Amino acid sequence: MEEKLEGIMSRYQENEGNLISILQDVESEFGYLREDAIYWISERLDVPPAKFYGVATFYAQFHLKPRGKDVITACCGTACHVKGSERLINSLLNELSIPKGEDTSEDLRFTVEKVNCVGACSIAPVIIFNKTVHGKMTPDKLKKEIKTLKGGEQQQVENSE
Repeated sequence: MEEKLEGIMSRYQENEGNLISILQDVESEFGYLREDAIYWISERLDVPPAKFYGVATFYAQFHLKPRGKDVITACCGTACHVKGSERLINSLLNELSIPKGEDTSEDLRFTVEKVNCVGACSIAPVIIFNKTVHGKMTPDKLKKEIKTLKGGEQQQVENSE
């Protein structure tokens, strides 16, 4: 970890970066903002950890917990909500065995995140699978997409044998 963090620090010092740049690099490197990484950088820069956490919790792009390999983003904006996004989200959480109150499966395979609006109201309800937008989502389409994602998991297992 320290080697990766040293690389981030050197980029920060060379380019006179700011806290957001550092947090973006840490998230990019580890997939989320590791507590030990924040404290390590905080100590190096003599900047209180609270300052980093203040920035990290203000911006939705940062994550304080590990995320799944596959990220499924569900729009909860008005148009999507009216067209059944909540039912789709509940179906996703159930199908992916994500515990109540959590957003990531225990095996870190899937993360389901809710967002206020993706700006694609004309094709509501919208679900985004690993940055690929799928509009006019239905329960049947959703099941097919989940099966495809899980199928990719099965193919990986078969290829490793």
